[in-house]
Amino acid sequence: MSIQNWPPLLIALKLMLAMVCGGAIGFERELSRKAAGLRTNVLICVGAALYMIVSRHIGGGAPYTDPARLVAQVVAGIGFLGAGVILQSRGSITGLTTAATIFVVGAVGISIGDGMFGLAVFATLLIIVVLVALRRVERAVIKRRRMFHYTLTTRDPADLLDGLLDLLNKEHMQLDDFDVKNLPEGQHQVRLSVVTSFEGNRRLLRSLPRLGAGFQSSIHQRSD
Repeated sequence: MSIQNWPPLLIALKLMLAMVCGGAIGFERELSRKAAGLRTNVLICVGAALYMIVSRHIGGGAPYTDPARLVAQVVAGIGFLGAGVILQSRGSITGLTTAATIFVVGAVGISIGDGMFGLAVFATLLIIVVLVALRRVERAVIKRRRMFHYTLTTRDPADLLDGLLDLLNKEHMQLDDFDVKNLPEGQHQVRLSVVTSFEGNRRLLRSLPRLGAGFQSSIHQRSD
């Protein structure tokens, strides 16, 4: 007897497949120590599949019903959830890849809920390839570039900025972020961010202290 004749069994199969697909994607996110990890992606995929199943049940093929209405609200809700994992700090935005992953995991769940199992499995494999394989390609292309933050103290921030722009121009680098904070006794704290390689950072560590006092440096890896 076909599984189509056993709706409870078919629903259970859909939810289990959603758990597997969401778990496969979430496992990669968990290994990368991202905010939305294994359990989050499993719940998103299962939830999206469940909403699609319920939407089909509510419609039931009756006239003037549209199962896509409930699914549209799910897509909007997943968008808000993805926006919650996007972080912004000192000009650096992180979490975009994780947010995009949440969005496509929801799409996988909807596909499973609608019974498109082959499409869902193939999409899951493609998502994993993008997250794992393309990350290595990306790192090779950008030569492991990072966001480096520097802090200096000066009495003349305008003069420091002129010297900084000349230095970056000679090093073929671009200033990513620049912030000036007033300190007591006429001092100014200058914070700047530059995206460069480790070798470029070493060159800046030798040159930047000549522009101001109280020099500090930190690093932020540009990864989602």
